Amino acid sequence: MKLKKQVTVCGGAIFCVAVFSLYLMLDKLVLFSTSCDVHPHFFPPGTFPPNRIEQLEQLLEENHQIISHIKDSVLELTDTGAVPPSGQLPFRSANGSWVLPFDGHPTFLSVKPQDCQFAQGRRGHTDLQMLDIYSLLKFDNVDGGVWKQGFEITYEPGAWDNEPLQVFVVPHSHNDPGWIKTFDKYYTDQTQHIFNNMLVKLTEDPRRKFIWSEISFFAKWWESADMHKQEAMRKLILGGQLEMVTGGWVMTDEANVHYFAMIDQLIEGHQWLEKNVGVTPQSGWAVDPFGHSATMAYLLKRANLTSMLIQRVHYSIKKHFASSRSLEFMWRQSWDQESGTDIFCHMMPFYSYDVPHTCGPDPKICCQFDFKRLPGGRVNCPWKVPPRAVVEANVAERAHLLLDQYRKKSKLFRSKVVLIPLGDDFRYDKALEWDQQYLNYQRLFDYMNSHSEMHVQAQFGTLTDYFTAVYKANGVPQGVRPPEYPVLSGDFFAYADREDHYWSGYYTSRPFYKSMDRVLESHLRGAEILFSLAVAHARHAGMEGRYPTSDYTLLTDARRTVALFQHHDAITGTAKENVVIDYGNRYLVLFNPVEQDRLCVVTVLVNSVRVRVLTEDGQTLPVQLSAQWSSASQMSAEGFQVCVYGCWFNLWCSQLTGQGQTAHAVDPLPLRSQTADPQLFYISTQSLTLGFSGTTGLLESIHRKDDPQEVKVQIQFVTYGTRSSKDKSGAYLFLPDGKAKPYSQKEPPVVRVVEGPLFSEVVAMYQHFQQTIRIHNVPGVDGLSLDVTTMVDIREQSNKELAMRLVTDIQNDDTFYTDLNGFQMQPRRHFLKLPLQANFYPMPSQAYIQDSHLRLTLHSAQALGVTSLESGQLEVILDRRLMQDDNRGLGQGLKDNKKTANRFRLLLERRSTGNKVSHFPSLLSHMTSAILNHEVLALPVLPKKRGIPPLHTFTPLMGALPCDFHVLNLRSVQHQQDTHSPSPYTALILHRKGLDCDLETPNPGFNCTTSEGQLGLSSLFRNLDLQLLQPVSLSLMYSSPPLANDSSISLEPMEISAFRLKLR
Repeated sequence: MKLKKQVTVCGGAIFCVAVFSLYLMLDKLVLFSTSCDVHPHFFPPGTFPPNRIEQLEQLLEENHQIISHIKDSVLELTDTGAVPPSGQLPFRSANGSWVLPFDGHPTFLSVKPQDCQFAQGRRGHTDLQMLDIYSLLKFDNVDGGVWKQGFEITYEPGAWDNEPLQVFVVPHSHNDPGWIKTFDKYYTDQTQHIFNNMLVKLTEDPRRKFIWSEISFFAKWWESADMHKQEAMRKLILGGQLEMVTGGWVMTDEANVHYFAMIDQLIEGHQWLEKNVGVTPQSGWAVDPFGHSATMAYLLKRANLTSMLIQRVHYSIKKHFASSRSLEFMWRQSWDQESGTDIFCHMMPFYSYDVPHTCGPDPKICCQFDFKRLPGGRVNCPWKVPPRAVVEANVAERAHLLLDQYRKKSKLFRSKVVLIPLGDDFRYDKALEWDQQYLNYQRLFDYMNSHSEMHVQAQFGTLTDYFTAVYKANGVPQGVRPPEYPVLSGDFFAYADREDHYWSGYYTSRPFYKSMDRVLESHLRGAEILFSLAVAHARHAGMEGRYPTSDYTLLTDARRTVALFQHHDAITGTAKENVVIDYGNRYLVLFNPVEQDRLCVVTVLVNSVRVRVLTEDGQTLPVQLSAQWSSASQMSAEGFQVCVYGCWFNLWCSQLTGQGQTAHAVDPLPLRSQTADPQLFYISTQSLTLGFSGTTGLLESIHRKDDPQEVKVQIQFVTYGTRSSKDKSGAYLFLPDGKAKPYSQKEPPVVRVVEGPLFSEVVAMYQHFQQTIRIHNVPGVDGLSLDVTTMVDIREQSNKELAMRLVTDIQNDDTFYTDLNGFQMQPRRHFLKLPLQANFYPMPSQAYIQDSHLRLTLHSAQALGVTSLESGQLEVILDRRLMQDDNRGLGQGLKDNKKTANRFRLLLERRSTGNKVSHFPSLLSHMTSAILNHEVLALPVLPKKRGIPPLHTFTPLMGALPCDFHVLNLRSVQHQQDTHSPSPYTALILHRKGLDCDLETPNPGFNCTTSEGQLGLSSLFRNLDLQLLQPVSLSLMYSSPPLANDSSISLEPMEISAFRLKLR
């Protein structure tokens, strides 16, 4: 498929599904609310023309008219613009401050004490806690001999006399869905040939095995293969010669990616395998993500995988684990006090997953057994000793040399079973390599196995073959902890592969795409929910046959587009420039629903300074107008922003309309320019007062209205350079030239101040960035944190990285907290024994510092790198522009920077009890993250020939969920026969969040209750009948017996659970 067509289909898919679903529900629900009769014209003829692509193109073209429609649809105020102190509009009090009217929605907060005990309890005990291990290790990088980063391995020759060594050689080919080449180019040039050769070569000998992980590539091959090839491939898989490992759409990144996307790409891959092949993955395989997250271990466990493998771990940690034979362990989540989250994990011990670093500790020897490097080929051995073909004259010597490496590697593990991966990037794309590897290794195996004095049984195997043998050798069932094997908690960031080369640069590389990814994930979630509800209501109304469910294909395309970007060279920002553009062109923005009620502000664009916004029943909503700017000091005459304040209910769609009148007078906008002054200046709302430097225009202090004192919270900007030596920063590595230097410019900044009824803000404009800090004058969550947007443009810089630093008096010492994938918090420590770059960690969604009195949380709408280098500080890298490659294979620097808006929420909380600190966000913090990452977006409607179609309020839920529950997704499940239509089933994926209740929780602005993890689903959906309630594994592959339809489900704190529903 050509790129233009891909852009049209994928982009249009998201837009079309959301728009149509919204039309459907808004038009229909008013009928449900007034009558149970079926209306034959419920789905108007011609809503979707037969030519889908043509309509998508039309929708995309009409997108340019949307802004115009908004402008024409909004009422203008009367001639003076004066606002009376009554009704729904804000007014000024006697002292000049803005007052919002009472909105008529009394709210309360009721969190059960039992729901607070989880965060107050002790953290689970494990044998290996990664933070403790970091404290223990010296990170001294002593030369280990042939295993440079390890140590000399010895063994007794008779160690296997009573129990022979079992060797499983596992051929594999790591295929990046986009890196140096685009996804399609890789497939055309290499990947399709791997599959075609696989089909022939595995069939030649049933002893041959292979593993594959990237379902995105496999699905592309499958769709072009004929029935005979498909059946032959299915036979290889079901017969155990070819194993699908992990089974995700991609081998996902684990640092920057959000857990919604991690789950979604896993579901997409597993659902494809179930439908087309009928196989369920058992083992996880992650050889190339640049560091490993505990969240991935949890998700694989919840998907019913029993074992997993990881590779890219700091070389000092590998050495430490190898010395204590702890390279295989049960990976447990930090909150788990039992063993319910345990999954068996194998850590590869050596430098890389290529052949020279997988057969044993000596790469010079192992390289001699990579038979693709035989003399005459295009690849050779850097150690200058080439492989030799195995023949009768040398098989004995070759077998003993290789067995010595196998034995040494096995001494690093606790069982007498050893795993030997055999592959590398895009291997086995030529038929010759299949013959070279399989024939030579089979001769070695035959010799070893026929000489009993060698005490070895060697064979090709799959990853699950290896894990099964380990469990059997230890006498335990699949997935059960073998006796004496350690239990580990924590994660494996930051990754270093050698010396002080820490892969902490990619946490921030190409932030534009990281930000875009997060927005599109939220929009995809919205489209999923709207589509699922639309289909369910169509069935309920008996209109299933007239709903165009074939548009499910478009939703599938959107899922796969977002899933592809989670690849560990996509969201990481470590692909070639043209590849990143290829990823980026697949996106388009659409509507987003939310599951909790909220009081907040929504912004739209208008072309008039006199506006009035009305609700469906004619009530006037509070608004505030602000300018659009064409430069630092020049307002745009093209349009304005209008901010609308209202109460938006859970998963709620409603109509805002208006009529325009000519304005007779124009009041000035609530705007002033701040002149340089050594004194602080302030802006205030009903909840917060912020102090700003009169010279820099940057934040200096926060004063919560319910606090007795002002709190120092300074924002500073600093820059890093890169080293002048050979090794420099690049897309992967962060190699700074020392401590950060204060950002400086010759001219003073331009500072604008806006003070209005709905929000006040300060905008500080510098040469390379513009920072806007806005506070909302509304009750509830939206008014309790600072909305911080930093627009960064460093396209004129060379080898510079721009960072934002928060400086406070919080006494956090050397401890700070960062999130893992938006799912859980991980404690970190600043270690002076490590280089500066080693103390940076991924921050997909938040980081905080705290002491016994205060917690300051920086919520982020995009993944970036973060650290705390001094007590009281948080520092986040905003963008990086680097002129050279960092010698990790990419072959170019980071020079394709874009002007990027980095969006944050800054939340200051006071601890209400004692010195107790926990590792969980507060309820207010969870809600703050939700309003940042799941905004209420306006979805304008284009007028038709007969005017604007009638739209009506749509409230799909009977009430709000408990406020520690999150609807992660409501996903239509694929049809087993018809790939273009959804099945009658919907997957509901819920996450119950862990809460720190020891932080003061102000009124959230809506009714917030908890329920000790109980939720009744039968009465959750308005006007829908629940006909099936069935617990399933996270990727929907394994099913438990159905529950009674009126059952309540129960989730433990932090638990993610999935349910198959049939709604009608």
